[in-house]
Amino acid sequence: MIICAGNNENFNFALSTGVGLVETSMNLTRLCLFDKPEFLLFVGTAGSYGDKKIFDIVESKTAANIELAFLSNDAYTPLDNVVTTNETNVKDIVVNSSNYISTNEELSKNFLKLGLGIENMEFFAVLKIAQEFNIPAGGVFCITNYTNANAHDDFVKNQDKAKELLSNHVHKRIKELT
Repeated sequence: MIICAGNNENFNFALSTGVGLVETSMNLTRLCLFDKPEFLLFVGTAGSYGDKKIFDIVESKTAANIELAFLSNDAYTPLDNVVTTNETNVKDIVVNSSNYISTNEELSKNFLKLGLGIENMEFFAVLKIAQEFNIPAGGVFCITNYTNANAHDDFVKNQDKAKELLSNHVHKRIKELT
């Protein structure tokens, strides 16, 4: 099953699950309860903490939920905030998820020091639901912006091309598997 966030980030080959951690959790749980898929593939856009370039395609099976306040020791969580479906020894790019988009370039570079590479609002929820239902899962992302003051404007400017690149990448990967 191929899924995406929805709203203005739709793909004709993917089911929409909603934007952010909460909508994704609710709607993906509902989908898995009624028609449990053999595999979940999330397709979406992401912001780069600095290492990945605009329009890079990133595949991952590892996500985190680490907020900016954690970086300054202003918050903690008793929850497990990293999840992976990666069963290989290949190092994944960790996708950080939050209901907020990082816009402080200097502060968000600290995510790189923690081993986080990019951010996408939904992916942590996707992997947590996949883990709960014991479903193999992964994600494919296209970088639309850096996590800086221009994040939103760059996202809007680059989203259509990113969606086209993602569509081409997913279709190419499907052909490789068949």
